[in-house]
Amino acid sequence: MSALSSPAQPRDTAVDDVQACALLVARGRLKESDLGRARRLHEESPEGTLTSLLARLGLVSERDLAEAWAELLQVPLLAARDAPELPPAELEVSLRFLKQQHVVPVHDASGLALVVADPADPYPRQAVELAAGRPVALRIGLRSDIDGLIERYYGSGRSAMGTIVENLDGGAAEEDDVEHLRDLASEAPVIRLVNLILQRAVEQRASDVHVEPFENQLKVRYRIDGVLHDVEAPPASSTAAVISRVKIMARMNIAERRLPQDGRIQLRVQGKELDLRVSTMPTSFGESVVMRILDRESVVFDFAALGFTDSFQQRFVDVLQRPHGILLVTGPTGSGKTTTLYTALSRINTPDVKIITVEDPVEYQIEGINQIQVKPQIGLDFAGALRSIVRQDPDVIMIGEMRDLETCRIAIQSALTGHLVLSTLHTNSAAGGITRLLDMGVEDYLLGSTVNGILAQRLVRTLDPETAVAYEPAPEVIAQFELEKYTDQRPIRLWKPGSSTANPSGYRGRQAIMEFLPMTDPLRRLVMQKADAGAIEKQARAEGMRTMYEDGIAKAVAGVTTLEEVLRVTQEG
Repeated sequence: MSALSSPAQPRDTAVDDVQACALLVARGRLKESDLGRARRLHEESPEGTLTSLLARLGLVSERDLAEAWAELLQVPLLAARDAPELPPAELEVSLRFLKQQHVVPVHDASGLALVVADPADPYPRQAVELAAGRPVALRIGLRSDIDGLIERYYGSGRSAMGTIVENLDGGAAEEDDVEHLRDLASEAPVIRLVNLILQRAVEQRASDVHVEPFENQLKVRYRIDGVLHDVEAPPASSTAAVISRVKIMARMNIAERRLPQDGRIQLRVQGKELDLRVSTMPTSFGESVVMRILDRESVVFDFAALGFTDSFQQRFVDVLQRPHGILLVTGPTGSGKTTTLYTALSRINTPDVKIITVEDPVEYQIEGINQIQVKPQIGLDFAGALRSIVRQDPDVIMIGEMRDLETCRIAIQSALTGHLVLSTLHTNSAAGGITRLLDMGVEDYLLGSTVNGILAQRLVRTLDPETAVAYEPAPEVIAQFELEKYTDQRPIRLWKPGSSTANPSGYRGRQAIMEFLPMTDPLRRLVMQKADAGAIEKQARAEGMRTMYEDGIAKAVAGVTTLEEVLRVTQEG
């Protein structure tokens, strides 16, 4: 039995702190510079432990810290949802002590255990062991989970959000009383409420936060791995204050509720540098707010991480490295097109290449690339920016989206005059990109001579490898989806999501399934003949193109995703 499973003994907590910090740095969850700053602050005021100071300063997330401690000490991580419904009946402890120390006793398989967020401090465990008159096992928990359990066991059952809401100003603000709204939005409870919503979004790896007012409730939803989930929301009475707080953070006009507005928030949450793109839209019961979370530290511009296989990547890079022409990425909104383009730009971003982008909006800043944000309200649209860009002597131009004929014509003219042009289109397939441009009015001979390749993609949720479960599909399924074509392994296996306390859905992250249509002479002839998308795709498949659907089935057989996910996004089969 380890020292941590036996009665608590005085020990050198600084060593534990050092090891925990080193593990966080090694995992990329904590910056060396942030650790140095926290150390200096801790030396000036050595109250509490270094790891607790890191959490208080927001330099590391609660979950990252808890997982580091659990791994370091080989102690289970206990989630609030897995805790017993009732507290240990035989133990009497001061509620004030539990709240101050952020610890909570529970009953589990080992008997009496103490859930702590900061195991580097031995005092709480020693005190509980003294009160219990026997050894107490150690469990690690998130501080917010522990505070919620204390409230559940010893309070009135309120959640962390419920506790904050209790302190809100109960009076609803008049819609025209802007000053009262501003005051409400600047009060500590509202600030804590919005911070809690954002903190939980980051903890759950959400890409978007939706705040939606209805007649009798305020709804909050997180988009996690592409799927929306309802989460705990503040009461309807707080709608005006919460939305005004978000608008103040995004530097929007809180008095304007009749028109849509866009804004941006830059902040640090749970140790992560975040960009939030904020959009408001007037609805029947107030303004709907959507916040797109862009985690600048976690984004990786890597083809393999996006879902490119080796052979696929080689064909794409061959087209990307041509000196001029147009390379298009197509797909619906939210299918990862911009990330693919950024990855492509990062690949060719060298000192001898000048790259200029025109985007709406600029999502990630990339060093060495000149990025332009369009501003239609002052006349700087895609076409206007492009006309000026060609006089800036670029080698590569990236256009956020080909939205109109004028933009398409300038892009084609740029490709004809020796530039490489990258852009996106909203179409359902690679072959559909050609017909879309023809429908927009682009001449067929110009398309045939400038387009080098079209990539179409969708995002599927990827299985959590720690919990994924393999199974043998029924012979009917093997025959229906022709699974024998995609693997030499026998028996053929597919995978389904498992479940764990940390990840109930069984999915973690997303990857692209894709098809790539490099333009060849036979395809150019079809374009000149104004062939439809079906004929173009048939010829491309005859030349070896693998469709998105086929790429998805191959990834399902390889255990990357599930067959259900592939069918969900391709709507085939």
